[in-house]
Amino acid sequence: MSKHQIASGATYAPTAEAEKVVEPGEFNFAAAFLDHGHIYGQTNGLIDAGGTLNWVYDPDPEKVSVFVEKYPDVQVASSYDQILNDESVQMVTAAAIPNKRAAIGFDCLRSGKDYFTDKSPFTTMEQLETARALVAETGKKYMVYYSERLHNEGGMAAGKLIAEGAVGRVLQVINIAPHRLAKATRPDWFFDKEQYGGILTDIGSHQFEQFLSYTGAQDATINFARVENFNNPDKPGLEDFGEASLTADNGASFYCRLDWFTPDGSASWGDGRTFVVGTEGTMEVRKYMDVAREAPASKIFLVNGTEEQEIQCLENTGFPFFGDLILDSLNRTENAMTQAHAFKAAELSLQAQAMADSSS
Repeated sequence: MSKHQIASGATYAPTAEAEKVVEPGEFNFAAAFLDHGHIYGQTNGLIDAGGTLNWVYDPDPEKVSVFVEKYPDVQVASSYDQILNDESVQMVTAAAIPNKRAAIGFDCLRSGKDYFTDKSPFTTMEQLETARALVAETGKKYMVYYSERLHNEGGMAAGKLIAEGAVGRVLQVINIAPHRLAKATRPDWFFDKEQYGGILTDIGSHQFEQFLSYTGAQDATINFARVENFNNPDKPGLEDFGEASLTADNGASFYCRLDWFTPDGSASWGDGRTFVVGTEGTMEVRKYMDVAREAPASKIFLVNGTEEQEIQCLENTGFPFFGDLILDSLNRTENAMTQAHAFKAAELSLQAQAMADSSS
């Protein structure tokens, strides 16, 4: 059964009963750099699929203490190098401050391990290019926790339905991604653009990944991108609103809106929605809630040539990405997500951010 805590996006960490794709000790991983609460979702996903959590490391003992309380069997490493030097560890999952994620990943790849980072995986194009070169050199994976699809039942079910032809060829995807700011609870780096990379690089990387996934596109052109600080003059480094328009290499259209304006009265940290228009049907994905009716909720409203459907996804779909990722790491396959796809979503987010920055 899925367990959802939906009031805070920073601590949203789904877990679900899942098919364990490996036996205990067959796939060993470590968690490191616990700056964002997504580390708990990343860890849950790997454990649920059968992974064995061996180590945790963070320079802040308080963060480690909280993590150990959640996962009492984990060993505490005295340094990141201690994890990297353990040859039994096959993957490191991390959720560092965004501008530090790349360097941590580079050390991981050079040590002979796969890397699974929170989004956004990069804050500069130079980091992305270095990652591409290191992946080619080492043969290791630089995977990304694009949780708004990978750890959301509606998001995953939508992709499966689209692949089965439920709406025909996808012509347009619209993503609406409001988030709760919870300003008083956020760390200082959250408001420093150099550290978090900008709203289109950060939250936007989720949206561009979904666009590529649902349309089957390999690339896209940024038509328009905008960022603003509408309502937080006390935090001049924060971008509380962003939007972008893209056209895919296969002609599909995309628009996304990102913001930090989820009202306090909302049961969820964000009423995230996806709208899909295809040649044979339309789809709306209500990812986290159904306003004034149900929360948590994860459902799809599908209309095609034969019927209208309301499809309940919560606790019915599961999160197959994590089992696929473990098997990809063991077998050197690319079934969970291709490396090209993970990097292209990040590249588009960086390009959109750069366009918005140049016009602001």
